[in-house]
Amino acid sequence: MKNKPVVFSIIIPFKSWSYNLEECLKFIRKLTFKEFELILLPDNEMTLVDEFRDLPIILYPTGQVNPAIKRDLGGEKAKGQFFAFIDDDAYPQSDWLDVAIKIFKTEQEIGAIGGPAVTPKTDPFWARVSGAVFLSRTSGGFPERYIPCPPIRVVDDWPTVNLIVRKSVFNQVAGFGSKFWPGEDTLFCLKIISKTSKKILYVPELVVWHHRRSELHKHLYQVGNYGLHRGHFASQFPETSRRLIYFIPTLWVMFVLTGLFLSTLSHSIYILYLGGWVFYL
Repeated sequence: MKNKPVVFSIIIPFKSWSYNLEECLKFIRKLTFKEFELILLPDNEMTLVDEFRDLPIILYPTGQVNPAIKRDLGGEKAKGQFFAFIDDDAYPQSDWLDVAIKIFKTEQEIGAIGGPAVTPKTDPFWARVSGAVFLSRTSGGFPERYIPCPPIRVVDDWPTVNLIVRKSVFNQVAGFGSKFWPGEDTLFCLKIISKTSKKILYVPELVVWHHRRSELHKHLYQVGNYGLHRGHFASQFPETSRRLIYFIPTLWVMFVLTGLFLSTLSHSIYILYLGGWVFYL
């Protein structure tokens, strides 16, 4: 594998070694497209586990910086024609890079591609519940981010848990160049569509599997943090963030709380409140 030319640079930012990262590396080993390098970006110096010395790994400690900065540092070291971003708590389907190279070879106007990050069926029950929440109409309405939803189509925002970009495009927009986290992927995608002539394509066959939060407080913290940054982006970067769909979760919570109170005051309101829940279910 090490003698193959480098087509893809798989870039993984993380804090420290973990079971999830080991799982990710095991699935990367199973990729059927072998012309890649693997750039691991931990906070501190570390020794690579013997089990993974057969993989073309570059270890690059970054210090305690956010994922956007880590990805930019990884991009500086990368030799591939394409940068494949994935999180350390996710792992790719075996044909991940095969799907990607087919798109990039046939669609020259495409600068980046993204695909779904599916909740593994082996995840604990509450982690699968967390994943199911993101499929709800009231969670923001982006099921294509969590399950394959044909057809292939152009998008303007995609999370870096499963995002592959041309190196030339990455360099053209100066990488992430962002102090934001989370939300750095939204700003990165905005730079691609506004500063280059390239498009971002959603490819439902480009699948990774992504572990969800298995504890309620961790799930709520994650969702709250994303919502906080989306609200900020709606003000600062309205081109792709000031959209009604992003405010649906907040509106739903307002409906649940105010409806619960008002339904005790009026039977008509109570019927409307029940109707809202029927529509949701």
